[in-house]
Amino acid sequence: MTTAAPELLTVPEVMARLKVGRTKVYDLIRTHRLVSIKVDGCRRIPVHAVRDFIAGQIGEAA
Repeated sequence: MTTAAPELLTVPEVMARLKVGRTKVYDLIRTHRLVSIKVDGCRRIPVHAVRDFIAGQIGEAA
């Protein structure tokens, strides 16, 4: 059985989805509020990490 790898987003793609700037995305990564990995020196963020972050923010706001 094989499982598909999660879709990975670039920092600019995350910026567009969250409607925030580059510095904010890197700040979220640095503070471990947004999970990321490095692929050959390039930062990538799994789609589920962005969804989890948004869900957490909605939960905090409620």
